[in-house]
Amino acid sequence: MNKTVPTKPYPDQKPGTSGLRKKVPVFQQQDYAENFIQSIFDSLEGYQGKCLVIGGDGRYYNREVIQKAIKMAAANGFGKVMVGKGGILSTPAASHIIRKYKAFGGIILSASHNPGGPTEDFGIKYNIGNGGPAPEKITDAIFARTKVIDSYKIADFADINLDVIGKQTIAGMIVSVIDPVEDYAALMEELFDFGAIRNMISLGFRICFDAMSAVTGPYAKEILEIRLGAPNGSVRNFMPLPDFGGHHPDPNLVHAKELYDEMMGEDAPDFGAASDGDGDRNLIIGKGIFVTPSDSLAILAANANLAPGYSAGIAGIARSMPTSGASDRVAEKLGIGSYETPTGWKFFGNLLDAGLATICGEESAGTGSNHVREKDGLWAVLLWLNILAVRGESVADIVHQHWAAYGRNYYSRHDYEGVDTDAANGLVEALREKLGSLPGTAFGDLTVAAADDFAYHDPVDKSVSKNQGIRILFEGGSRVVFRLSGTGTSGATLRVYIERYEPDPNRHGLETQDALADLIAVAETIADIRSRTGRDTPSVIT
Repeated sequence: MNKTVPTKPYPDQKPGTSGLRKKVPVFQQQDYAENFIQSIFDSLEGYQGKCLVIGGDGRYYNREVIQKAIKMAAANGFGKVMVGKGGILSTPAASHIIRKYKAFGGIILSASHNPGGPTEDFGIKYNIGNGGPAPEKITDAIFARTKVIDSYKIADFADINLDVIGKQTIAGMIVSVIDPVEDYAALMEELFDFGAIRNMISLGFRICFDAMSAVTGPYAKEILEIRLGAPNGSVRNFMPLPDFGGHHPDPNLVHAKELYDEMMGEDAPDFGAASDGDGDRNLIIGKGIFVTPSDSLAILAANANLAPGYSAGIAGIARSMPTSGASDRVAEKLGIGSYETPTGWKFFGNLLDAGLATICGEESAGTGSNHVREKDGLWAVLLWLNILAVRGESVADIVHQHWAAYGRNYYSRHDYEGVDTDAANGLVEALREKLGSLPGTAFGDLTVAAADDFAYHDPVDKSVSKNQGIRILFEGGSRVVFRLSGTGTSGATLRVYIERYEPDPNRHGLETQDALADLIAVAETIADIRSRTGRDTPSVIT
């Protein structure tokens, strides 16, 4: 039996760069999750009788909202729901399921790399039929609907047993609980030379993968240990936990410090990696060397042809604007397209669908390709392993050879988290007012060549996205970028990106923060960070 339940709007349901993210107690308010889910359905057309994919990263409140979403899908006329066993589906796996089974779309329950638990973060986002995040025209429509919603539809039946694989028909809708790993693992076997990787591991190549008690645990366990033969224990923290074991599931050098310290030690494994809460980000560390996400994107693109799935070459490379220009030089050498987009994976979707780009990446540890329409942490790990197996060289050797061939982009991101929202907005507004006067200004040996607020003109659908980040470009190729993040749940996060291009191989061995010291000082001077935010140092440096 279907019910129509009266409700009142909440004013704070505007989706960010990847869905709606709030603290769990916010989502636990009466009708809060229901309002947003109904607003998604009300913003779509033509889904009656179609399939909806539902899954999440296993964080706290995941199962409860999945049950709501299943019942609401039935009441709103979907013909079928596919849901991962235990409510588990990594974000890239959900994208693959949507694409493989030609689903109408999917609801992914995750706050990505943010902490989980009763008072921590939760999120809901909608992915469209190509498997990618909903474009702005849909998220804008969803937000508009949330502001006037007065009722939602929900079917009245008992909760589905999410822990048993199988199909059942309830309220006229098929509910299919699926193995969350099988389809994804099969896709990875198509893309990569599992035989070559297996052989490398059998000869003693050691892997350490930290799943951070998050969603990639079951995927990495199945692929790395069972299918590729890595010894038991190579995949750590593989059990997804509602609070991620009390840890922050963000694969950076702060939250994965234990892995980093091990990889810098004397008896380090040959390859270290980690992924985040929902499985779309990655951390790559070789024995004695951390590979920045920007460098990783460039190196993966330069060597992608070594993997079977990309043996014919790649069509183009796309990167988010704050990501370093390292991949641009790879694209130039390969004679392929190079694209600079705003932050947010949805901007890559058009390029991938149009066949303009094959590999995409963001400096925030997200890389992926046209196999899905999301970034994919485990995919990046497997492509690295495929490259290592074919080349027979260490991570450090491959990185140093890449720098020698293309030059090195010294690069760092300084995050100021939980900044007062008004102060953060004031800082950005003051920067915008300065843009016209900055070109030609000298700061020591650095002279500003150009300054702007990045706007993206989509080459496929011709849409324009403005105010995507402030760029200060210096003569010689260095730059500083300022941007407010849309992925947090409280306050504002100011991200400052600092980059210096160094073509001289004799200067490729500097410590990153030392190589960027003058640019860091200029960024502080131009933006007046200390006085405007009250922060002397960043919360996180990556």
